[in-house]
Amino acid sequence: MEELLREGATFVVDGDLRSYFDTIAHGGLMERVEEKVSDERVLGLIEAFLTQDIIKEMERWTPTGGTPQGAVISPLLANIYLHPLDSHMKQKGYRMVRYADDFVVLWRNGEQAEAALEEVKAWVESNGLSLSPDKIHVGDCRKKGQGFDFLGYHFELGRRWVRKKSLKAMQDRIRMRTRRGRGDSLAKIIADLNPTLRGWFNYFKHAHPNTFKWMDSLVRRRLRAILRKQEKRPGMGLCREDHQRWPNQYFAAQGLFTMTAAWKLASQSR
Repeated sequence: MEELLREGATFVVDGDLRSYFDTIAHGGLMERVEEKVSDERVLGLIEAFLTQDIIKEMERWTPTGGTPQGAVISPLLANIYLHPLDSHMKQKGYRMVRYADDFVVLWRNGEQAEAALEEVKAWVESNGLSLSPDKIHVGDCRKKGQGFDFLGYHFELGRRWVRKKSLKAMQDRIRMRTRRGRGDSLAKIIADLNPTLRGWFNYFKHAHPNTFKWMDSLVRRRLRAILRKQEKRPGMGLCREDHQRWPNQYFAAQGLFTMTAAWKLASQSR
């Protein structure tokens, strides 16, 4: 992706396949898998995985299509099934980046981008699938408002940001672990938080650094509110007194993972 953007490919087509994980035919999928895998035991396990009974409320049935969304192997099976699409686009001279059912095609002008979209549509429909019309986007990612989302990132104006949905999901995870009524010690709360903060940063460390400053501020604000609550004092830890009593260095000394510091360290190593 970065290589294509550096080469000047700024017109983007991005989208995904409509209900891919719910509609993909097992027969066609297994045919593609058998082209890559010859071990009968592995094939049997995959087929058993695809055809395991589904129970919902009081109903039980055996699926004839689709793969369980969120399962570890489902993206791998999608990549196997859709690899011919990658090859087809490459043969046509297009540069596609795809993971599972999400894809991006980058090109240097709008006409070629539209032609790439038609090429994707034709292949998808000939293979019994369809594109999600409300998720197709064609635009110039150099211009404000025409950026695109891909794998949790938002690309626009030559920068990478964390997309809003991914940012909100992380905020919710932080709030869940930093409820004001939580009675654990600060050390225990930080030990619970750190793996989540570190893992999120390791994935999004290429995003704009302002994101990490804001995220660090949110975490410390939530921790100050907890400390106030444990002292039976009202408030959300926003006043100047709280910042002076529990400054940023205080939480760093307690071992809190700081995204801004991690970003600076990663930038120096690059």
